[in-house]
Amino acid sequence: MSIRSPARAAARADRRGLSLRARRALYGYLFVSPWLVGFLVLLAWPLFFSLYLSFHEIRDLTAFRIEPLGADNYREAFVKDINFVPRFSQALTNLAVDLPIILAFSLGVALLVNQPLRGRALFRAVFFMPVVIGSAWVVQQLFNQGVGTIALVRDAAELRELLSNWVGDGAVQPMFDLLNRVVFVLWRSGVQILIFMAGLHSIPRTTYEAARVDGASDWGIFWKITLPLISPFVLVNVIYTIVDSFTEPFNRVLQYIQQVSLTQSIRMGYGAALGWVYFVAVFLLLAVVLVLAARYVQYQGER
Repeated sequence: MSIRSPARAAARADRRGLSLRARRALYGYLFVSPWLVGFLVLLAWPLFFSLYLSFHEIRDLTAFRIEPLGADNYREAFVKDINFVPRFSQALTNLAVDLPIILAFSLGVALLVNQPLRGRALFRAVFFMPVVIGSAWVVQQLFNQGVGTIALVRDAAELRELLSNWVGDGAVQPMFDLLNRVVFVLWRSGVQILIFMAGLHSIPRTTYEAARVDGASDWGIFWKITLPLISPFVLVNVIYTIVDSFTEPFNRVLQYIQQVSLTQSIRMGYGAALGWVYFVAVFLLLAVVLVLAARYVQYQGER
């Protein structure tokens, strides 16, 4: 059988009326069309109406009387509201703690489970189980019962006294909060583990064999081969973790927006403004990540 060159394939596609690039673009549009149709039918109008509502306020829910306010809602979010900015800062702090822990833990587990060990399918199921059963309501109920805290941290009064003598009373509770946060973070590593495992399986075995023939050590193979080749999957996990961190059920910013909009003062216009501020901030953060990733992410086949 003769192997067709890309040039001959492209020429044949041109004779059929579509270039190879156009056909690939068409395939891509076909794959994203279900999401696009769902967005246009279900999300487009509520999204743009919330933007419109962020510059107004509903004064009468019965008659649905909307009063224009201009940019007053946005000014209030940054000037008058004493709750929004601190909660958003706390969300950024939680992300700074969660992101490196999740990436390091999920990559380490993926490397271990990727080894030819007995029962590795069981380990994969165990680490992915919280993703399957961990809906927002279930997770909230579990953590309300103390599942998300370390028993040693929760109950050991002597440990607290010992640490207070070494680091001071003011630093003990932040240390315990950090330890408890680590437990919660490990619950959210299942998807990242699977993504890293997919990245490890995408690396050809011949690459590792050639490196070992050249005398490369395991440490050198990890830094020179494994990590660069799975860098696109690292980027995917970074983006997924950022979005997941800002949309988790324990996110205090989302809880506050819900309280402002629906439960306390019923200010839907101000809640919409807070939501758009939050959305734009997360979008800008993801844009910065993508710009920085362009320097470090290496795709297979690039020179």
